[in-house]
Amino acid sequence: MSLAATPDLAALWRYRHPSGPPVAHTFRSTYADRWARFHSLPGSKRYPESEDEYAIVLDRYNTVLDELFAGTDVFVVTMDWSNTPTGPAGHPTPRQTLHPDGIRWWTESEQDDPDPEFHTHTRLYADRRPWERGCVDDLLRAVADETLVEVFITDTELRRIHHPYDGGADVILATPAERDRVRGQHTDWLSSHPAGL
Repeated sequence: MSLAATPDLAALWRYRHPSGPPVAHTFRSTYADRWARFHSLPGSKRYPESEDEYAIVLDRYNTVLDELFAGTDVFVVTMDWSNTPTGPAGHPTPRQTLHPDGIRWWTESEQDDPDPEFHTHTRLYADRRPWERGCVDDLLRAVADETLVEVFITDTELRRIHHPYDGGADVILATPAERDRVRGQHTDWLSSHPAGL
């Protein structure tokens, strides 16, 4: 499903999240009061090394995604970056192959350095689709292998965000109470670190 049937996604993001751009690695600090982190493997192991471990990773990702988005449409967001706003990706990834329907909806530019060679342009691509368990497994597996970064899935109102990373997922909930409820459902997947990392 395209973004055509959706209100301006960038405008909706600015309305819902005026405190920052949709750059996934910033969500944990920007929305700390609604943030939870779940680890992908027992013992907080970072990378899967067997098909059995990939199955655990995908099951944990999909279990939380089902709890957040079952019966709804979602936006699936992927990212690349370049030294120019429209140039080729600065680092090859399987983003385009794994997310062929993604339409660019945001460019976040960092141009503080006086040398243009050090400017970076983070480009975000989104598509809208009905949530079904397993519908993003190829993306999630690439995230688990760290061949894709900055992926996130969100409801169409941008109230809940699931940002998988290699080793786990950062989840932003609509309220602190909802965050506490979701954390409480998966206490075995939480870090023993005092800050929840």
